[in-house]
Amino acid sequence: MVHIAKWKVILVIALCALGIVYAAPNLLGRQTVEHLQASLPSWAPTKTINLGLDLQGGSHLLLEVDVRSVVQERVNGLLDTARTELRQAQIGYTDLSADATGIGFTVRDAAQVDRARDLVRRTAAQDLETSVSDGSRVRVAYTDQAIQTWTRQAVDQSIEIVRRRIDETGTKEPAIQRQGQDRILVQLPGVDDPERVKRLLGQTAKLTFQMVNTEVGPAELMAGRVPPGSVRLPMAESPGQYLAVQRRVMVSGDTLTDAQPTFQDNQAVVSFRFDSVGARRFADATKENVGRPFAIVLDNKIISAPVIREPILGGAGVISGSFTVQTANDLALLLRAGALPAPLNVIEERTVGPGLGADSIEAGRIASIVGFVAVMALMIACYGLFGLFAVAALVINVVLIFALLSILQATLTLPGIAGIVLTMGMAVDANVLIYERIREEQRAGRSVISALDAGYSRAITTIWDSNLTTLIAAALLFILGSGPVRGFAVTLTIGIITSMFTAIMVTRLMVLAWMRRTKPKLVPI
Repeated sequence: MVHIAKWKVILVIALCALGIVYAAPNLLGRQTVEHLQASLPSWAPTKTINLGLDLQGGSHLLLEVDVRSVVQERVNGLLDTARTELRQAQIGYTDLSADATGIGFTVRDAAQVDRARDLVRRTAAQDLETSVSDGSRVRVAYTDQAIQTWTRQAVDQSIEIVRRRIDETGTKEPAIQRQGQDRILVQLPGVDDPERVKRLLGQTAKLTFQMVNTEVGPAELMAGRVPPGSVRLPMAESPGQYLAVQRRVMVSGDTLTDAQPTFQDNQAVVSFRFDSVGARRFADATKENVGRPFAIVLDNKIISAPVIREPILGGAGVISGSFTVQTANDLALLLRAGALPAPLNVIEERTVGPGLGADSIEAGRIASIVGFVAVMALMIACYGLFGLFAVAALVINVVLIFALLSILQATLTLPGIAGIVLTMGMAVDANVLIYERIREEQRAGRSVISALDAGYSRAITTIWDSNLTTLIAAALLFILGSGPVRGFAVTLTIGIITSMFTAIMVTRLMVLAWMRRTKPKLVPI
């Protein structure tokens, strides 16, 4: 204890100094910090702690992924495939219909039942199961395992797409996580336009390019009668008007590589570019259909239906319509982020005002001050000068906590503040153990140096054990918990690590410097 290597002394002082430097931006105003971030290099200590939803206000959304639509889309695809395959194979059938998980049809000639069943099942043999009833009624349905896989994939993909869309809006430190089997929890601290975020998340943004069926007349469209292989879709800009488009998709939006808002003829438009596969498909489709209209469909609404004047070979194009600058920006954002595999429904929404967050911060500040003053008074009353050493180490401990939270860009929530306040009380535990051990050794007749050395060396095992058990509890809270519980676990973990450092190393340096300067005959403890 009486000897510490010089490099250790330098390292401890350097870490404390870095902690002060990296924690300092949290004392500056937001405008000052933003100015520093713009003028200083990225590695400079200009980061501050991100405040959570409960501290700075924002929006809390609970979204439900409509996984039934994913299954229904597969079933509809199976229905169209079955109709096409049976007609091409010249197998007569009646009463072709779909249900929640599959399709059914009746084969006119019972001798062709097995052939019809195998023909349809061949489209996705690993995911389908078939059955025959009444000798000619065939049912082809997707397996439960396939549906569970699609559900899990749809939720995982939805979380990723939601994260991309939120990141595009510039929201800092959003909390996006799965809740239950088919729900997504979204917390957006500091969001000042939650309605726009809801609009962005509420759109599936499924973009397709499909040929228009020009053989369907206006009377048939108004009556909703369209031939097999086509579907009636509304015009986005003209309520009450419809077009019949072919179900077969020429090119889908998942082949887009970029989409940007721009201007054309003083009108806001969205320019897009395909990847190599999409560009080839688009070029082939436009070469084969020159002079025919095609529909640009977004979420089952036709944005525009231009006529193909000539083959489009460049792999790029423009979506025009009655866009404002904001709607063009939003559409480009949605296309860049990708389409959701299923619609998202907002089932819970809460808005936290900045005033409530300010009250929470003030309450946390008061609790921290009261806790610090109480710990300081107790330590000084019990241990005198050594209590002052512990209080100084406690200040450095809090500084290091804020520095690490800033470096890690962690989000501080109200439970996180509770974790810091708790850490302030726990931080002096190690000092109490060491000081009590020093008292015992001094009462046993040991010299100052021997008592100090025994106090630090013999208490270290107990300190490690007590802090390790708390770390295990914090780790379990982080793994099993979510949201605020995780925030509490993070600050508690950081606080334990820094308190170990300050109690064992920082106070040790203070005590050693005091001992070498004063050369006491007794430890004033």
